[in-house]
Formats: sequence, structure tokens, C-alpha cells
Amino acid sequence: MTVITNARIYTGEQTIEDGFIRFDRTIEAMGPMSEFEEIAGEETIDAQHQSLIPGMIDVHIHGGYDVDVMDGDAERLRHFSRQMLQEGVTSFLATTITQDWGNITRALETVREVVAQDDTTIVGVHLEGPFINPDYAGAQPHEHIVEPDVEQFLKWQKAAGDTIKLVTYAPERPGARAFEEAVRLTGAIPSAGHTDATYAQNQAGHVTHGTHLYNQMRALHHREPGTVGYCLLTPDVYAEIIPDGIHSAPEMVDFAYRMKGAERLIVITDAMRAKGLADGEYELGGQAVFVRDGAARLENGSLAGSVLTMDAALRNIIAFTGCTLEEAVRMTSVNAAKELQLTQKGSLSVGKDADIVLLDEALHIQETIHRGTRHRITNGKESTS
Repeated sequence: MTVITNARIYTGEQTIEDGFIRFDRTIEAMGPMSEFEEIAGEETIDAQHQSLIPGMIDVHIHGGYDVDVMDGDAERLRHFSRQMLQEGVTSFLATTITQDWGNITRALETVREVVAQDDTTIVGVHLEGPFINPDYAGAQPHEHIVEPDVEQFLKWQKAAGDTIKLVTYAPERPGARAFEEAVRLTGAIPSAGHTDATYAQNQAGHVTHGTHLYNQMRALHHREPGTVGYCLLTPDVYAEIIPDGIHSAPEMVDFAYRMKGAERLIVITDAMRAKGLADGEYELGGQAVFVRDGAARLENGSLAGSVLTMDAALRNIIAFTGCTLEEAVRMTSVNAAKELQLTQKGSLSVGKDADIVLLDEALHIQETIHRGTRHRITNGKESTS
């Protein structure tokens, strides 16, 4: 048993200004220091009034640290899963890309294997494509894009061991209504992305999630609100946002925050293989990607994911919007857990997984705790204790 004392605890529901949290694999007790009673033999960590937040959740991430989900390599995926701890990420959706169907199947089978066998930070799959609009492909390879296909999706859900939780598709494409119904029946969420859908077409599909808001979706127009307008104006829609200052200007991130509030924005990285590595040439979906000055682009200049880390995203969402750390916790942890029904994740309360991040005053990560195991962060690298 371990206890952290003298911490400012952002639970996701409230803030305990001077509190303690006791945990093994799950949280056993927490509260203000006035209620703290020491237990003989437990390890005590004095937080020295630094901040504790729930482990962060990234619902849209293709890779990083020289690993891509599409590699279909279990050992490399395990390495990637461990590396995410240095960013404060204790849960993420391994995200695929439009590619040869056999490659997608292999990637899904690999995720299923790792999730079944390991104490991993992977909690499911985000299937991004191939059921999208080719006119809004971005970095998704055109040659493998198809119309929404119920039969193929169900095959992939089976290959993934029912771990697909989010599916990016284009609501305006033929067969979309039947596709949406089939996706929802498996417990997954259809997400509008890489799409030219009008406001009405999103309404017809009862869309409740938008993939990387603003990027590769029908834009806001005063005579046709488009997918952007639908995501911003519809109260029950969760909208992903990439706060790297590249995919969207800081002012537009702030605009999304003002429209949606902290209750319905979900901070993501959309990161690719080059995250954590030097500038240079990399690969995404079989295409060359050139990384320079924090931006990842195809040869034609299209953005190809990001190299954003989740801890930087946390700091950026605060800097871009002026939101509080309490609100940022909602956008980096609480909302994703609530939408995906990750009942053991996303907030700090008794009985939930001990997924905890210790931050210094500048909001840099000092330690990440994943299901009770401590990972100290030094110079952006983790060590386990």
C-alpha cells in the first residue's frame, strides 16, 4: 500500500486543496489531510503541495517513439504502451489508418493480443477509416478508401476482440445509416471525420462524436454550418481537438472551448511514429512523412498527424483558452472516460484504478502511476518502481 500526502488533488469532480490518496492497484482511500491517519508499513510520498490529476486518456493516437499501431508488432506495441506513461497517459485508443485491409486486420489482431495478455495502457481501438470521403482524405491513403461496409466492420470488430470503441467515418456516404446502427450495436461510437457531411446529414446519423475538430471536415459557413457547425452547435456531441497550434490556430481552439465548454471537448494528440524523435523523414500509412519544427506533413504539404505529447497538450489547452487545471482535467481525462464508459478510469475516487499523475508547478510530469505501479519521470524518461 502506498499513500501520497500533502497534495492538491484534482479528482475530476472536485479539488481537494490539501489532501491524501491511498492506493494499491486501485484507490483505497482519499480525502483532506485533516482526515489522514497513517498506516504502519505503507510507503508514504510527500507531494509537497504539488498537483495530482487522473491519468490522461488519448482517444486518437497512431503511434510515437518509432512505433505505429499499423506495424502489427506486439512487442513494439508494448513498448509504445510503456512510453506513453512519460506523457501522463494511462489509457489510450490504439488508432489505425486507412490501409490494405489485411494490414488493418493484422493491426487489430495485435491490439487484441496485447490487451488480453498485458497490463497495458491500451484500452481499445479507434478505427480511423477506411469508411471516409476521399475528398477529405488528408493523410489517409486514397487507394484503400471505401464506402461504409457493415460486413467488413463486423469482421474487424471480431478480429479486434470487440475492442473497437470509436469509428471514424463519413456520414454522407452511401450505406451510412445501416453502418451507424451496426457500429452502435457492437458498443462502439460512430465519429464524423474526413467528411463532407452537411449539418442535416450529421443530424440524420445522430452523430455524437467529431474526429479532430476543424481538420478534414466540412467547414463552417453562414449558409451551411457543415460538420464543424454541427459539432459546435449540438450540445451532446463530443469534439476532439488537437491543441498543438498547428492543426488549429490557438484562437480557434479557444473558440471551440467557448462554444462547447470543458464538458464536451476531448483533447487528443493524433500523434504518429515520429513523436519523441528528432526531425526527419518517417512513415504513416505507407506514405513518407517529413517532420520539421513540430509539424508532420506529407510531401504534398498535408498534415499527417502530429508529434504532440499529451502533457504538452494539457499545458497548451490551458494556455490557448485560459481554462483552469480543473477544466483541463475534464478535457484530458474525464470526458473520454465518460463517453467510452471506462468506468475504472478518468477520475480519482475510491475503487477506481490507481491511475494518477503528479505534476509540478509548471505542469510538467514528475511521476505517473498506472494501476498502482509508480513510474518516475526524469528528463522525459520513465523508470518503474
